[in-house]
Amino acid sequence: MSKTIEELKSLSTQVRRDILRMVNAVNSGHPGGSLGCTEYFAALYGKVMNYQLPFTMEGKNEDLFFLSNGHISPVFYSILARFGFFEVSELATFRKLGTRLQGHPTTHDHLPGVRIASGSLGQGLSVAIGAAVAKKMDKDDSLVYVLQGDGELQEGQNWEAFMFAAAKKVDNIITTIDYNGRQIDGDTEDVLDLGNLHAKLEAFGWVVLEEKNGNDLEAVIAILERAKTETGKGKPVAIMLHTEMGFGVDYMMGSHAWHGKAPNAEQLENALGQLTLDEVTDY
Repeated sequence: MSKTIEELKSLSTQVRRDILRMVNAVNSGHPGGSLGCTEYFAALYGKVMNYQLPFTMEGKNEDLFFLSNGHISPVFYSILARFGFFEVSELATFRKLGTRLQGHPTTHDHLPGVRIASGSLGQGLSVAIGAAVAKKMDKDDSLVYVLQGDGELQEGQNWEAFMFAAAKKVDNIITTIDYNGRQIDGDTEDVLDLGNLHAKLEAFGWVVLEEKNGNDLEAVIAILERAKTETGKGKPVAIMLHTEMGFGVDYMMGSHAWHGKAPNAEQLENALGQLTLDEVTDY
């Protein structure tokens, strides 16, 4: 599944176009965080993670991914489609009644690539740790990846999970925290300040890596590859990935306002004009 850097950069632009068109079409969804996490997903599925197609829920002898902050489903769906988990044309069904691409990922319709329902925040890490423990029991050396939002760390269940993983030496898991400093109601420091997150995670017994340029594709690949070298050493691994909500669209950046608001037709045209490609492959 590995792609070149240039291919992944072009893919990231196409995915951003998908995100914006999806939420515009139904006038609902979460473009801000989706745009901010595009490089992470492109790096994970295009370079870093070892996975197999066709998709199987068991995931034996392959790396697993769990999306905890499920509201950023637009970027997740686009990446899955663009990497062949299902047809790209299905992106046109986003958030429509009776379809597989609901606003938050679900499992009852068996959308390939989706392992858990993640509409409620704060639960993904716990499930991922369970999967990581199961891999250890099965003598499966594959890794488990998780993406969490910084705002969802205000949920207490996360901290029980952080404590459990360290205490039980679950060292085959890499969680990445989308550290954009914003959530639906404002900046995280104003809603409920996370304090020194790096120090807190280290105090809980995790190896903590930090990347300030979370929208630089090559930097994201490098930090994920570095994280892999820290696995298997008796401690779980966390990456604090500093991203910009709404990255790639100038009027969406620098604010929480586009956390869960869709662009209108004029705004969409403006945004797509900023996301140009030599070959556009819109669905």
